Parts: sequence; C-alpha cells; structure tokens
Amino acid sequence: MPPRKRADAVRNEQTLLAAAAEVFVRSGVDAPIREIAAEAGVGMGTIYRHFPTRADLVVAVYRHQVEACAEAGPQLLSEKDSPRQALRQWVDLFVDFLVTKHGLANALQSDSSGFEQLHAYFLERLGPVCDELLKASGIEDVQPYELMRGIGNLCIGRGDDARYDPRRLIALLLDGLLGA
Repeated sequence: MPPRKRADAVRNEQTLLAAAAEVFVRSGVDAPIREIAAEAGVGMGTIYRHFPTRADLVVAVYRHQVEACAEAGPQLLSEKDSPRQALRQWVDLFVDFLVTKHGLANALQSDSSGFEQLHAYFLERLGPVCDELLKASGIEDVQPYELMRGIGNLCIGRGDDARYDPRRLIALLLDGLLGA
C-alpha cells in the first residue's frame, strides 16, 4: 500500500487538477504546462512532481472530474427539495463534464487500452449514481446507461454548428422523462 499523502500535498494536487481542467477547457489538452502552472499559482516543477507526464495529468483530471460528478449525486439527493430536482441538477453537472472535457477523451483515445479502462471507470462510478437518482425520481423503466449515452450523444452533436444547443435538447429529453 502506498504511503498516505500529507493533507497539504492532497490540497496541492486538487488545486493542480482544478487548474488543469480549467486550462484544458480554455486551451485544449495540449496547452503548455506553464499555462497550467500559472493558473494553479505554482512552478512547473510542482506539476511534474505530481504528474511526471502529460498523460498522467490528463488521466488524473479525467478521474477527478468523474469523482466530482459521482459525489454530487448523493449530495444533491440530500439537499434538493425533490429527487427530480436532484436528477436535473446532476444531469447539468454531467453535461458540464461531457461538454467541457471532450478534449480529454480525444487525447486519451491514442492509448486505446488506457481509454477503455477510463471509460469502464466512468461507467462504474457514474452508472450507480445515475441509477440511484432515476429510482429516487420514480423512473424504473430507464437504464442509467441509456440516459447517460443519450445525453452523451446529444453533447457531441454540436460540432461547429452554433445553432445546435445540446442543453436545450437535453432539457427536452428530461421534460419528457420527468413529465415536465
């Protein structure tokens, strides 16, 4: 078992992951490491100490974002007035993850076995959360994979078409699913 990280090291890593995610959204996954370091307010050596390669950083950002989305489901269920509100807000977070992180998936596809492992991790972590939200909302006839795959397909449909708004289509999908 690897040694446990100090609390300050964990905070630094979380700060780096959040900064890298912001830079990846803004500048793509090929953004210079110095841009990520500036966003995080650290030196480049700090980034390389935590993530020796760009691939290590990309994988860590992907996992970090999946974890944030997975942890949000139960939290939303406990905070919102209704499970249906929780489901809607979780879907918004899921869409944010899909829309803003599509570059991460593209970068990871060059290593097909690594991408397959991350995709399996994505489904393993988010499928049960989606299932819990669906069941709490009284929706028994929709599989989590179907909903997540449908939302994912709507998110990738935009391309360069400014007229295409995946969020509007997803809202229509949810209205139909939840009975507006």
